[in-house]
Amino acid sequence: MTDSRLLDGKTILITGGTGSFGHCFIRYVLEHYSPKKIIVYSRDEFKQFVMSNESPYRENAKVMRFFIGDVRDKERLERAMEGVDYVIHAAALKQVPACEYNPAEAIKTNVHGAMNVIDASLDQGVKKVVALSTDKSVNPVNLYGGTKLVSDKLFIAANAYAGNKDISFSVVRYGNVAGSRGSVIPFFRSLIEKGETTLPITDYRMTRFWISLDEAVELVIKALGEAKGGETFISKIPSFYVKDLAEALLPGCKTVETGIRPGEKLHEVMVTAEDAPNTLEFEKNFIIYPQITFNSKQVKDPSGKPVPDGFVYSSGTNTRWLSVEEIRTLLQTVKED
Repeated sequence: MTDSRLLDGKTILITGGTGSFGHCFIRYVLEHYSPKKIIVYSRDEFKQFVMSNESPYRENAKVMRFFIGDVRDKERLERAMEGVDYVIHAAALKQVPACEYNPAEAIKTNVHGAMNVIDASLDQGVKKVVALSTDKSVNPVNLYGGTKLVSDKLFIAANAYAGNKDISFSVVRYGNVAGSRGSVIPFFRSLIEKGETTLPITDYRMTRFWISLDEAVELVIKALGEAKGGETFISKIPSFYVKDLAEALLPGCKTVETGIRPGEKLHEVMVTAEDAPNTLEFEKNFIIYPQITFNSKQVKDPSGKPVPDGFVYSSGTNTRWLSVEEIRTLLQTVKED
C-alpha cells in the first residue's frame, strides 16, 4: 500500500509536464500530498504560460516551477534537477506517422533524451525515476515502439550503474489513454460531430485496453512508492472491441472495415510469453522484474503470485471485457486533451 505521505515535502520534476498526463498527475499530487516543489520541464513556452494561469496551478504558485527545456539538452536537465527527489519522465515524440517520417528526431528525443534524463538524475542525486512506457514497445512494429523499447531498456539497465547511489529507476507501461490525442475516441467523436452515420473500423477483430488518466497516474504513484529498481508496472484493466466502442458512441451506426494501417496492431500486448518467467501478479497490477539482478536492492515482492508459463497479457485474450453499456457509461467521464 502506497504511503499517504510519499510526496510530502518532496521536489518532483516531470518532463513533458504540460501534456495530458502531466496535468492529471500534478493535479492529483496537489490534491493528495503537500509537495515542496513541482517542476514542469517542457519545450513549449506557450503551453507553460497557459498552464501556469490555470487553476489549481495558479493557486499553488509557491509550489509550481516552470522550466523551459528539452530532454535533448543534458546541461539544462542537470540545472533543472538540482535538489529534485523524484523524476517522472513523460516527454516523448509519440505520433507514429511523425516518428516514421522523422526517425532521427524520434531517436534524439526518445532514446538520447532518455539517456540524458538518466545521466542527469544520477549526477544530481535524484532518489527515484519513473519512466512512462507504452504497449507499442512490446514486440514493436513501428519506429515509435522501437525507440520506446530502447528507452525502457535504458531505464531498467540504469540500475546497474547507479553504484552506491540511493536511486532507483523503474518503468510504467500502459496503452492509449481513453480520450488521448490521436486515439480512436476523439476520432470517432469528430466524425459524429460532422454528421457521419458510418464509422470506419480498421478490423472488426480489433481490441484495446481501457485505461483512464487517473488510473495511469495512480500506477505511477504506486511505482514511486514501491519500486526497488528495474521493475515494469502494468495495470490490470478491462478490454473492449473497437466495434463496440463505435456502437456506444453512435447507437445503431453503420460501420465499414477499412483494413489495418501501417504500424497498427490488432491487440495491445503488455506482457509477453517471454516476460512470463519474470512476472508476478498482484490484485490490481502485474510487475515484470528484470532478468538480470543489478544490485542488492532489487527484491521481488513476496506477496505476488507467479503467472503461468507462457502467460500473455493481451487485450485480445483478457478475462475482463467491457460491454457496450459499460463503455457508454465510461465515455461520460472521458475528457479529450
